[in-house]
Amino acid sequence: MVARSGEELLKICEEENISLSEYAIRLEMEDKGLTREEVFEKMAKNLEVMREGANEGREKKIYSVSGLIGGDGYKINKYLREGKTLTGAVTVRAMAMALSSSEVNAAMGRIVACPTAGSCGILPAVILSAGEKLEKTDEELIEGLFAAAAVGMIIGMNATLAGAEGGCQAECGSAAAMGSAAVVEMMGGTPKMSLDAGAIVLKNVLGLVCDPVAGLVEIPCAKRNAAGAISALCTADMVMAGVDSKIPFDDTVSAMYKVGKSLPAALRETAMGGVAVTKAGLELRKKVFGEE
Repeated sequence: MVARSGEELLKICEEENISLSEYAIRLEMEDKGLTREEVFEKMAKNLEVMREGANEGREKKIYSVSGLIGGDGYKINKYLREGKTLTGAVTVRAMAMALSSSEVNAAMGRIVACPTAGSCGILPAVILSAGEKLEKTDEELIEGLFAAAAVGMIIGMNATLAGAEGGCQAECGSAAAMGSAAVVEMMGGTPKMSLDAGAIVLKNVLGLVCDPVAGLVEIPCAKRNAAGAISALCTADMVMAGVDSKIPFDDTVSAMYKVGKSLPAALRETAMGGVAVTKAGLELRKKVFGEE
């Protein structure tokens, strides 16, 4: 049975006494006609690409083709090594990983668009940084990715994952919701707790616009990836402490979709609003396209 809503997903998990990740694994096996080993092997390849992208920009300075962004993942990783962080190693490492993946993407490198290229840094940063702290194996990290997939499927069915349709709340918001839900499962939380985490993350970014400077997925996108990763991790802690979402996951997804549809076109990836049309944003656009 394919869950069409968070409520249906929870019902299936409860009736069959399975986790979100197990639901996604079984669904993939049935849908693609693959064995469990084959399904894990496919996801393992995604994990490896995610790991490469999350590390490359931390180990060396990576610059986008446009030259608008680059080197920030390296800077933050250097800052982490210096031991001066205020918020701790997990959060700072996650920011560095998220920025690294975003920079690799903008440099035309290899990433996993999960759920989109513009939000590609969030899930790897969340899964890998949490996995390191929790001392998880690669197999457990892969299960975390499947848990994220279960949540992402529900969002995709009932709302949107595209910034052009729903603003950045649909891209970075969905990625962060997926990541937070996955970490809750990795920490031993229930499917209900995972969906609570996803709901809280989405509520906190309702209305977030998509306003890429020069129409490129670089500014402010990369830093929103870093912020999304931190939101995911902090929300996972919140839920594991016993905090629940007063607004159910399905209601939150519905609200996100309606808010996205209400956003004017200028705030949905057209680069005609938000920071894209500020004085600095327009100057950067001229620089990219040689209009100076």
